[in-house]
Amino acid sequence: MLLPAPFVHWIARELTRRLGASGALELKTPAVAVQAFEEILNDALRVEEEINAEARALLNQYTDFMRQNGITYTEMFRKVKRNILAERKITPVAGREGDTKISREKLLELSHEIAGRLPRLQGVRVAKGWNAVRLEIGRELTNILAMEQKIDERARQTIQKQKREIVEGGEEWQVLHRRYYEQEMARIGVDLRAPETPEHR
Repeated sequence: MLLPAPFVHWIARELTRRLGASGALELKTPAVAVQAFEEILNDALRVEEEINAEARALLNQYTDFMRQNGITYTEMFRKVKRNILAERKITPVAGREGDTKISREKLLELSHEIAGRLPRLQGVRVAKGWNAVRLEIGRELTNILAMEQKIDERARQTIQKQKREIVEGGEEWQVLHRRYYEQEMARIGVDLRAPETPEHR
């Protein structure tokens, strides 16, 4: 997935904590909100993965076309994926280059979905106006994902500081990036090396 499962769980917990601390929500049972938020985020990420898999499968039909026209795999993948998303009227999860890993358009959609779920959650009371809460959800999700982007950037910078050049995207680069990314995640309390548990699914 675009985001590791333990981090998605952490996002749900952190969003719940922030909404409670700001007074947007009164939480008798915070775990109910955490579970609901995690489900919504995971559903969006799962749909994205399914579309990615479908786009990759379709690309097998265009191997000769890409070679004859000098089109790279990445270019063709983006084109095919855009077509699938447009046909199904689905907002893409993945952000643009330099953006957070979840697009602004998807964050807006997620904030609507999360805010809409709140009144139906047991032990959770919305203490502010619906639109104010929705805007706060969008703002906090953006801030949390900006943290992840900084973590990713710090991992990349650590690789760049190596004494020898390591080609980005290569096997060694990926191993190092994962190691440094895990170390940076651990600083905020996210253990990416822990086995996946039911609550992270």
